[in-house]
Amino acid sequence: MIINIIKDKPARLFISITAFFVANALIAECIGGKIFSLEKVLGLQPSNFTLFGQSGLAFNLTCGVLLWPLEFVVTDIVNEYYGPKAVRRISYTAVALISYAFLMFYLAIKIPPANFWIGSGTENGIYNMNDAFASIFGQGMWIILGSLAAFLISQIIDVTIFHKIKKVTGQNKVWLRATGSTLISQFVDSFIVLFIAFKIGKDWSWQLVLAICLVNYAYKSFMAIILTPVIYWAEKGIDNYVGHEVAKQMKLEAMGNISGT
Repeated sequence: MIINIIKDKPARLFISITAFFVANALIAECIGGKIFSLEKVLGLQPSNFTLFGQSGLAFNLTCGVLLWPLEFVVTDIVNEYYGPKAVRRISYTAVALISYAFLMFYLAIKIPPANFWIGSGTENGIYNMNDAFASIFGQGMWIILGSLAAFLISQIIDVTIFHKIKKVTGQNKVWLRATGSTLISQFVDSFIVLFIAFKIGKDWSWQLVLAICLVNYAYKSFMAIILTPVIYWAEKGIDNYVGHEVAKQMKLEAMGNISGT
């Protein structure tokens, strides 16, 4: 059985995609604590605009959004070749392993530090390494819950919409089902994480939650459109790797694998 899996190209491909999907999601969670200015990256001044009565807004985003659009690209690729059951499988796997990682982060934070290590970063301006470690790897419970819930729910929505569009368009218009499903699921993702983490967790106003949600969604929508050609590039690569006939069969089987968990 193990030998067959190693020799089977579709199986090897799925294992590789799953590994990248999980690693990408975990890295996004880990670097999500840093906020960056998109305007400054582009060499511009902060926008300072107003939405829903909230002034002083700008495109200040978490570093996690640099990687999350890739998750939806991978989701669409898995959807196309392996079907919704496979998408659910890798999504559940990612959530389980991210939860495990956060548990390990929590335990590492609670372990008493060595005395010499606490002040070991003083010459670099870090006067308490233990506090720095905790601030980087420790996130609020509501943020963790919001992130995981948003990820899982948006993945389920993405796979559902993807296949509804594909049932109408068939094998044509990959861009429509890929971009369409991502645009809707990304909005849900943006809203849920903010609602749970900051409306419930920190009692932010609805106006502030919706304003920041739209700012984040504007960036994610732009990236979803920009990354659409990656879907076609990936399909070409997969077709060359597994063979055209095998790839065609995989897509047909994926279409027939719409129900179930």
